Amino acid sequence: MTTERITRSYMVLIGTYTLAASLIWSVNTLFLLESGLSITEVFLANAAFSAGMVIFEIPTGVVADTLGRRVSYLLSVVILAATTVLYLVAAQVGAGIVVFVVVSIFMGLGFTFYSGALEAWVVDGLHSVASERSLDSVFARGQQVSGSAMFVGTIIGGFLGQVDLALPFIARTAVLVIVFGVAFTLMHDMGFEPRPLSIGDIPAQMRKQAAVGIGAGWGDKSLRLLMISASVRGVFLGWAFYASQPYFLELLDRDAVWIVGLITAGASLATIAGNQIVELVSRRCARRTTMLIGAGAASSVSGIAIGLTSSFTLALVSLFVISAAMGVISPVRQAYLHAVTARENRATVVSFDAMVSSIGGVGGQVGLGAIADARSYSAGYVVGGATTALSLPVLWLLRRRGGAADILAPSSSDAGVDTSCPAGLPRVTGVEAVSVPVATGRSS
Repeated sequence: MTTERITRSYMVLIGTYTLAASLIWSVNTLFLLESGLSITEVFLANAAFSAGMVIFEIPTGVVADTLGRRVSYLLSVVILAATTVLYLVAAQVGAGIVVFVVVSIFMGLGFTFYSGALEAWVVDGLHSVASERSLDSVFARGQQVSGSAMFVGTIIGGFLGQVDLALPFIARTAVLVIVFGVAFTLMHDMGFEPRPLSIGDIPAQMRKQAAVGIGAGWGDKSLRLLMISASVRGVFLGWAFYASQPYFLELLDRDAVWIVGLITAGASLATIAGNQIVELVSRRCARRTTMLIGAGAASSVSGIAIGLTSSFTLALVSLFVISAAMGVISPVRQAYLHAVTARENRATVVSFDAMVSSIGGVGGQVGLGAIADARSYSAGYVVGGATTALSLPVLWLLRRRGGAADILAPSSSDAGVDTSCPAGLPRVTGVEAVSVPVATGRSS
């Protein structure tokens, strides 16, 4: 395996998975409303999805760190396909909120098998071939591929939904079957040795992995601040995405599902633009926290703007700014996390990070959903956007800690690029930084 082949396989895996998943993203809220759920119940179901991710992150991290990243990814595809079918069945039989909540929890299980496994797989693979490629660049390119797949998936889902809101769910299930075949062929664990795991060993492994997640993740002050900031943002971002479907149709005063598909696709392009910013900045010496704080501030202001305006155009631009900001934040924080996490703990810490981030989403979906039901969607956007501003002081504290992980310098292999950093600033170039160990149980 070469660096190029590993990177190319990663792009295929993240792209096909996102394409399948995104087929329902532009119509999910409308589908649930048509299934007979109220606004509050829709976001309760979404909160259940986030809760499922909280509940299952550690158990699925055990699978990824024992049986392997490949097994975890394949399980994700199977469970996501099964729960998508169950969503269709629940809608057809007129099941109530309880059934949708249960299915949503298990859909969250499916995504937790995916959340840390693919990241850990590509980092392990690049490390195994001693690649000097910047992780920021790899993750940013992966986000661009994911954004492109989302662009295609949400447009297709929107037009299918215009015919029948059930069609995007059927299409997602069919594509996931193809994704399973692609992953089974391309994905093989590299730089990681799978270990056998019996059912009787799972409780002990869960306790061990929880201790690793708490010690190597939460126990590291820099990672703790990174996780807290993500959890605060999570209060708003998931709700904002799903609320945009009915809210933007409300602003337009039209009932055209295909428009929602185009809006969601536009958001994916904005995300790609944010990824491109990371690509450009990663060619120069910079601080990761500078990008995190700047993008976080832009996202907060834009969220509030969506709620305050009655203009569809201004609200749409603000939504695209939020998407671009997330295109910056996601790959940068991914690279920061991997830069300070030891290889043997990687999938567990990534899963623990996703779990903490999802905690904010649970409260946000319920709380902002209730505000939208009692007041309006616009009130939810104002409250949610203002809430995300609380992440900025946390990121500032992270910036004050400094350290090698905060400094992004271009790889020495980037031809024609000045790789020098100001005196006193350490160079960190992607996979090179991944080998930096984290002391378990560290409290500082």
